[in-house]
Amino acid sequence: MENNKTRLPNMGEVLFILVGFVLIIYLFISVFELPIQLALLTSWFLIMVLGLRLGHQYGSIQKGMLTGISNGLEAIIILTTVGALIGTWIAGGIVPSIIYYGLSIINPSIFLFATVFICAVTSLATGTSFGTAGTAGIAMMGIGHSFGIPAPLVAGAVICGAYVGDKLSPLSDTTVMTASLTKVNLFDHIRSMLYVSVPALVLSSILFLLVGFFYVGQNVDLTRAEEAMNALEGYFNIEWYMLIPAIIVIGLLAFKKPSIPTITFGALLGAIWAALFQDMTILEGLKTSYSGFHIESGVDFMDNLLNRGGIVSMLEVILLIILALGLGGLMEVTGILQVICNTLLKWADNAGKTTVSTLIAGFFGNFFGGAAYVSLITASKITEENYDRLRIDRRVLSRNTEAGGTITTPMVPWSDGGVYMATVLGVTTLSYLPFLWYHFLVLIISVVYGFSGKFVWYIDRPDKNVELDSFPKSKSL
Repeated sequence: MENNKTRLPNMGEVLFILVGFVLIIYLFISVFELPIQLALLTSWFLIMVLGLRLGHQYGSIQKGMLTGISNGLEAIIILTTVGALIGTWIAGGIVPSIIYYGLSIINPSIFLFATVFICAVTSLATGTSFGTAGTAGIAMMGIGHSFGIPAPLVAGAVICGAYVGDKLSPLSDTTVMTASLTKVNLFDHIRSMLYVSVPALVLSSILFLLVGFFYVGQNVDLTRAEEAMNALEGYFNIEWYMLIPAIIVIGLLAFKKPSIPTITFGALLGAIWAALFQDMTILEGLKTSYSGFHIESGVDFMDNLLNRGGIVSMLEVILLIILALGLGGLMEVTGILQVICNTLLKWADNAGKTTVSTLIAGFFGNFFGGAAYVSLITASKITEENYDRLRIDRRVLSRNTEAGGTITTPMVPWSDGGVYMATVLGVTTLSYLPFLWYHFLVLIISVVYGFSGKFVWYIDRPDKNVELDSFPKSKSL
């Protein structure tokens, strides 16, 4: 049983853990060139030692760790099914056909803008950034590669578009979860986010459009795209009906069918298409769901782009997510997160500081908890007391929770979102990070609103509430 003499860590102990964690990450990756998984595992023991020092029994520490891991199991299973889907969709000619038709109809100058738009529409319709990146995203990466556009830039456009829907779609689990955690009506929550997301999306789309016109449009090599199309035609049966599995999967996700069985069904369709149209047996098609697709064509484009996928390709990533989730559970059970919460509560005495504290709490959830779900909990629960104390409407809390939690997830290399995007798109987190313009703009606009008082609504404070009458009060769920 838990010892009654447990205590919370003091700020010195918390800072020691945070500095120690960052130092371990730096030494393992940059100095010793060891896998980040080992750095996270080592960090487990650093926090366990603190937990024992604080009076916790090992059993309770382990239980907290396992609870943290269980919070992200859904993302791990989705990652497994997406690995299977990528393998069979390449083997079945689905991804090659999407790339082929994309090369045929998309002008290179507007390609980056089109990527943001296509991924935004897909994510709004399906409510999933993971599903968007794993379907439309990998196709856009292939098209961008054929045009000779740097992969990190394309990945940035894909992720920006994908997170529009993850943040705004009523079908998104993070959107629904945030509304529930903050006790705000779902559609009030979405309408509140529009004040931040719309200008961020417009400005980031303009940036991608300008880059397309002045950089891509002048440097693109169309002969490479033509060679890619010829290579795809030579190795795959390219027809319109190759797109049917993609249409079915996106349609099912749009109708809010469960992600795991839907993506698994899509992987099965890919294996069937490989047997029907790509001169493979059904067993060979199914094998690609586990071991991925492999081809030795002698054409660099084909080999680099299409030799990927399969559940096996995700195993290293899954381990990384498990270790990151366990780290978050340990920080929760030892009280590290609670101490950070108490510190933020004392500091945040106005709307601007409260906004910043929510963004920081969300980022901490991703940085130390390794999952979007954890970040939404830390962002909302750590700072909600301040919103109530300052009588700020909880729609502002829900909006800032999404900004600090959902939006910062792909920015952290070991979070579930960061690992997933890097793996599926084939670009490291630090490489695509500078091009997450939508994400940075959401954070900047949120802070500007907080300190300026723009679109910050108060409860029973008409003197501070310039727009309360034009924005109906939210109803609790």
